[in-house]
Amino acid sequence: MTMTEHIIDIEHLTKAYGDNVILNDLSLSVSQGEVVVLIGPSGCGKSTLLRCLNGLEPIQGGSVKLHGEPVEHGRPSLYGIRQKIGMVFQSYDLFPHMTVMKNITLAPLKVQGRDKEEVAKQAMELLGRVGLADKADAYPSELSGGQKQRVAIVRSLIMNPDIMLLDEITAALDPEMVHEVLNVVLDLAKGGTTMMIVTHEMAFAEAVADRVVFLDGGVIVEEDAPDVFFHSPKTERAQRFLKTFTYSK
Repeated sequence: MTMTEHIIDIEHLTKAYGDNVILNDLSLSVSQGEVVVLIGPSGCGKSTLLRCLNGLEPIQGGSVKLHGEPVEHGRPSLYGIRQKIGMVFQSYDLFPHMTVMKNITLAPLKVQGRDKEEVAKQAMELLGRVGLADKADAYPSELSGGQKQRVAIVRSLIMNPDIMLLDEITAALDPEMVHEVLNVVLDLAKGGTTMMIVTHEMAFAEAVADRVVFLDGGVIVEEDAPDVFFHSPKTERAQRFLKTFTYSK
């Protein structure tokens, strides 16, 4: 598959809660191996967009497609489609009564029906990749926030998804833990993992993104390569937004 072939296609997407329109006629595509970072003010629809892409939210107009197949809330095929879309939230949602290894291997064993030894081997490889090979038998209560979030990332990766959706995955972390999680995501990007990321970490966004999409009021205000967007934003709205971060390289 080449970079020109799309993993996700979003066409004229509209999402509303009653009369409150969150996403308004939004169109966007993500190609194989591409990292798209969504930024914008709180309440602009970034996290809602990710939830629509995973079928967690019903939409009121337009379409979302994974490899050309509709992603629709409540559709029978959604169960299979979700296995191809990894989702990591800011809350780790690990099972407290299970070890790290059991948290990671539960879904590939129960949902995908994969071989136990193969799954265990991949789990250890992924834990090693994120620096947690020595924590396989630990319980979530024994881990730091940054370690829990790295486990949550591994839990999604072991499903071998076609795209990873990362929603403010450092928002609940202490500042000193943010760096270790962002380094994992940077390594994934370098390895060619297709990702759509919501973040308020502007320096990280510039480092990891192939494309930056700036949302405001439920619409795409501007999108560009990170070096262009962060240093020569074209719209007055994007310029004002970046000034609130006193962003400079």
